[in-house]
Amino acid sequence: MQSDEIESAALALTPEARLRLAHTLVRSLESVDPETIRRLWIEEAERRDAEMDEGAVTGVPGEQSLARIRAKYA
Repeated sequence: MQSDEIESAALALTPEARLRLAHTLVRSLESVDPETIRRLWIEEAERRDAEMDEGAVTGVPGEQSLARIRAKYA
């Protein structure tokens, strides 16, 4: 099964099942060495930066993002 198929199947789960799956996946990363985690975060940041540079995504100012979160959870 390809990762995109797994992702689609996971998104079809109930919220409770997705939460359990997310917890399990995050816990599975505890065994990954910190340097690998660091490298993966750098790669992700570079990918997101490239998307911004290419105009594939539009950024949202930090204050606007925080205001949305505060309003949602107030």
